[in-house]
Amino acid sequence: MASTSDIRNGLCIRYNHDIFKIIEFLHVKPGKGPAFVRTKLKSVTTGKVIDNTFSAGHKIDEVRVETHKFQYLYNDGDTYHFMNTSDYSQIQLQKTVLDAPDLMKEGEVVTVLINTEDDSPLSVDMPASVILEVTHTEPGVKGNTATNATKPATVETGATVNVPLFINEGDKIKIETEKGTYKERIKE
Repeated sequence: MASTSDIRNGLCIRYNHDIFKIIEFLHVKPGKGPAFVRTKLKSVTTGKVIDNTFSAGHKIDEVRVETHKFQYLYNDGDTYHFMNTSDYSQIQLQKTVLDAPDLMKEGEVVTVLINTEDDSPLSVDMPASVILEVTHTEPGVKGNTATNATKPATVETGATVNVPLFINEGDKIKIETEKGTYKERIKE
């Protein structure tokens, strides 16, 4: 059993007869009254995100997990196929378990959290950023450069990302996977 002081991003806990992954947390110590931890939990089975508050010192049921590197192979509809990079075994995961499925390119190596009790995959952690090629975007109009002006661009995985006006088709851009936002243009 762990307590609220052990809460961190990525921790998997058993709560309300389901397994949740902590995606955000904040320790709060009000001037009056006891301390508490405000959390945002994502169900690893349904993908639903809920907010919850634990009082300080509350016991939480931690789920033991192992991390393994898997390579994304392909998807057919809502089923995504991955291959373990060490023993070449394959697993299938539903789209709801993935954090940013529209930013995953075939061949991308991701980290999969696996429950040690029953060897079931719990969630997929993407790299902090991915580099993708812009396949379609409208050309930027000269003189239309007000501060922080952006335009939508479609990348090779089919996702749409807002980019600055100077980005053109064929450019490679770095995208932050957690928020799905443009970071920078990659020079060849």
